[in-house]
Amino acid sequence: MRACVYEGAGDASVLTIRTVEEPELGPGQVLIDVAAAGVNRADIGQRQGSYPPPPGASPLPGLEVSGVIAAVADGSTALRVGDRVCALLAGGGYAERVAVDVRHVLPVPDSVDLVDAAGLPEAVATVWYNVFQRGRLAPGELLLVHGGSSGIGTMAIQLATARGSRVAVTAGSPAKLDACAGLGAGILIDYRTRDFVAELLEATGGAGADVVLDAIAGPYVERDIAAIAMEGRIVLIGNQSGGEAALPVGRLMAKRGEIHGTTLRAQPADAKAAIVRSVLAEAWPLVASGAVRPIMPAGTRWSAPPRRSSGWRVPGTSARSCSPCERWRVRRRARPTPRPRPARSAPRGCGSARRSPSSCCAH
Repeated sequence: MRACVYEGAGDASVLTIRTVEEPELGPGQVLIDVAAAGVNRADIGQRQGSYPPPPGASPLPGLEVSGVIAAVADGSTALRVGDRVCALLAGGGYAERVAVDVRHVLPVPDSVDLVDAAGLPEAVATVWYNVFQRGRLAPGELLLVHGGSSGIGTMAIQLATARGSRVAVTAGSPAKLDACAGLGAGILIDYRTRDFVAELLEATGGAGADVVLDAIAGPYVERDIAAIAMEGRIVLIGNQSGGEAALPVGRLMAKRGEIHGTTLRAQPADAKAAIVRSVLAEAWPLVASGAVRPIMPAGTRWSAPPRRSSGWRVPGTSARSCSPCERWRVRRRARPTPRPRPARSAPRGCGSARRSPSSCCAH
């Protein structure tokens, strides 16, 4: 089969397509003919040599796919050959076929395009686990999302609002804040021109956020503590700042606050299976109803994987191998249609969308 591989570490120029051995189907697995593979920050980090796959994972990139089941190892699953599915992986998604633990597979609702579904598993599982299981966000509470226009950010906005919570976001331009407002965020903070702590506290009458979802970490952690409400929860899912965090323990204790640090990719298979079960029961009905959706526009074709990665990051990309044309198709997610906008915390015209080698990072 063909797969997209990295020839060494570096920028997108190290991406190439090679013929590799097909995956072997093990006990409790299904084989998926891949229609699309999501592009995540972890893939970028692996390509750059800074984020190796966990022990036992495929060396191929790709943490989520959508496609059709080609084979089933045994009769222990209700899934059948030909079913439309998407799946959470530890790696191996940038290929024409992938073998997956059946417990990490989700059915693609009839209302969702099969290619677009590749953008669901990682984002939904990450948000569900971190915001609702670890962060315990409840209806009526306020969630602060750093990087609201990212893939994780847009999914967090949708899931939180669909479940009756309020959302505040930080983002780096008016265009990105407009996108967040279109998905239901009510407090919009341009982190380039405003202090998010002061803006959030002003917007909440000093109450602060009940839960903070933070992929930046570093110097943000001290500010997160200042921004949380009494008994607030901070969930750290990345360290994009690359810096160390100052921890004002006294202030955290005074607020009876909590800080959680988590990852998803390296969790044991049983733990991931439990997360997927919860997603299927609690979040997947919102996907099926259309209340939560991946946001995708039309695609662009290349005769090989793109030689450079750039683009507006609301919220990411997915790539699929297109037989028989033997090209790769990248579908970039588009800005959602804005709803009437709430009052914003930054003046219009204070910036424009940035370009970056990462397609679904938080900032």
